[in-house]
Amino acid sequence: MPHLFGVPGRPIGANTLVAGWYVNEAFLPACISREFTLLATGRTSPVAGWLRSLARTLHQECGGPGVGAVGMCLTGGFALGMMVDPSVTAPVLAQPSLPACLGRRRAEDLGLSPEDLAVVKRRAAEGQEVLGLRFTEDPAVGKYRFDTLRRELGDAFVAVEFPGKQHSTLTEHRQQEGVDRVLAFFREKLQVS
Repeated sequence: MPHLFGVPGRPIGANTLVAGWYVNEAFLPACISREFTLLATGRTSPVAGWLRSLARTLHQECGGPGVGAVGMCLTGGFALGMMVDPSVTAPVLAQPSLPACLGRRRAEDLGLSPEDLAVVKRRAAEGQEVLGLRFTEDPAVGKYRFDTLRRELGDAFVAVEFPGKQHSTLTEHRQQEGVDRVLAFFREKLQVS
């Protein structure tokens, strides 16, 4: 798994979030990094290019039908950006939160350049599905981003939505149905028995 920020293995929970120290230590560098596009619309974060290259290399080394990618929160939309590379055949967007939902324009934006969005839409039209998970009232994802995914990808966007204002569908506020759907998606798309 690529290490994008934080300390690998260090637990994140209510205590570390309340204190704020780990949050500042782990996520503040991402907020000011040029690799992460937090506020700009119509742009793909530069780190998505590196992740595409990583997926392509892993696919060449390991073979198989493709690579699965799960993006969560700040990295949620990166799996969509990775889909530009044909090696990524199982993109999962878990509570995609970038660009930050400050105003409707940012809340609707998918964090992709027009060129990357065109490739993603073409792959979706060819049958490549995208799995998305969120809580319906999660302010970090906002109420418009999934509408944009539905509009742009049509039936290729498979939404798994849970009621409530929680955030982390697969971890802190884990929804077993969501975990099961991700594993089933990977089994189908990656042909894992």
